[in-house]
Amino acid sequence: MSTGQGTATIDFGAAPGSNEASVAVTGQTSILATSKVEAFVMADDTSTDHTAADHRYFPQLASLACGTPTASTGFTIYARSIHKLTGQWSVRFVWAD
Repeated sequence: MSTGQGTATIDFGAAPGSNEASVAVTGQTSILATSKVEAFVMADDTSTDHTAADHRYFPQLASLACGTPTASTGFTIYARSIHKLTGQWSVRFVWAD
């Protein structure tokens, strides 16, 4: 069962875009250095640059990974793609002890 959850925005930038992007998630005051963290995209989420249909295909275009948490602070979500992506994407996260 998750202890913490939330949303973040990952930004690949303007055209021509990038193969990699990351976002620092902070404000997780209860997170431990040993907590397990997962990031994912919900199929019906939208962002200022991408529709729900775009978000449904995001897992086919890119992968998400989370860095080791910093106790009482947060963690970093990393995105990587073999394609150059552009703009902002909505991502969600959960973490548990």
